[in-house]
Amino acid sequence: MVSAIAVVFAFGLLVMIHELGHFIVARLNGIKVLEFAFGFGPKIIGFKGKETAYSLRLVPLGGFVKLYGMDAETDENGNQVLAPTTDPRSFNNKKVWQRMSVIAAGPIMNLVLAIFLFMIVFAYFGIATATNTNVVGSLIQGMPAQAAGIEPGDKIVSVNGVETSTWTDLTQAIHIKPEQEVVLVVEHQGMQRALTITTQKDPTSGNGLVGISPEVTYQKTSLLEAARYGLEQTINFTRLILVTLAQMITGETKAELGGPVAIVQAIDQSAESGWENYLGFIGILSIQLGLLNLFPIPALDGSHLVFLLIEGLRGKPMNPERQNFIHFLGFIFLMCLMLAVTYQDILKLFSGKG
Repeated sequence: MVSAIAVVFAFGLLVMIHELGHFIVARLNGIKVLEFAFGFGPKIIGFKGKETAYSLRLVPLGGFVKLYGMDAETDENGNQVLAPTTDPRSFNNKKVWQRMSVIAAGPIMNLVLAIFLFMIVFAYFGIATATNTNVVGSLIQGMPAQAAGIEPGDKIVSVNGVETSTWTDLTQAIHIKPEQEVVLVVEHQGMQRALTITTQKDPTSGNGLVGISPEVTYQKTSLLEAARYGLEQTINFTRLILVTLAQMITGETKAELGGPVAIVQAIDQSAESGWENYLGFIGILSIQLGLLNLFPIPALDGSHLVFLLIEGLRGKPMNPERQNFIHFLGFIFLMCLMLAVTYQDILKLFSGKG
């Protein structure tokens, strides 16, 4: 039950913040908002404001904003019609830069959400700082250290007979032995034992690894400093995601895509490991969602921005039917991609690799 709530909250927050960005900027630009919905599918409850209908729908995994004049409406005769181009409240009657600001506001709000979530983590839990002791803080699943029975809190006294009193000494001794046997003297609850472990090789650096991480301490910080660290964290993750994506496209690194099943698993695991990890992981997902929507993929915000940019350069909009057809093809592509990665996620789940 707790896991289900954590997943629904994460998905709901990510998409609702995105749609809230569209809603706020549309209102600021004088565009009439017909509906603001939480969730998808059949409407459960709702009420009508001054001009906007607010609704709660059956599937609580997102939401949407319906803007007057952006899409065709059904009139009393059942015909599909667009809002009059002379109507000042119509989306399509606004200047190109105004419409672009409305479209871009959704992804930008996702980046703002990430900054805010990281700020909460830093302000409330503190800034994580790795210690330089020889104490194991955590283990990486499936790596040699875990298989050998090393546990968090154990001290690694020496590597191949060389004393390792600091984490720096420890990692240096292991890094120089990729894919080789090393003898670790491990102290557990005051008792020492020798373990022979074969290291793995880091494909990026070539260093030897056994799958251990240092102890982490949390240092409290002010709200202002937390905001600065939150911004820096968002910038760093954004850069990392873009660099990784570029490496995947150029073939420098293996392309690995995670679908809804993998995301649900990751959200569940982060929720189990504590609030700081849960909120931080939602922040990372929010950055990914914001960046994804800025890519010029048909049916996403990025493609709308490209069409508006072309309209601004040409001085007239592209053919609406052609735009709709391109968006339809993009939607089909995204659905096929989601089905493919979901299928791979399920295979990994049942094979025990996920």
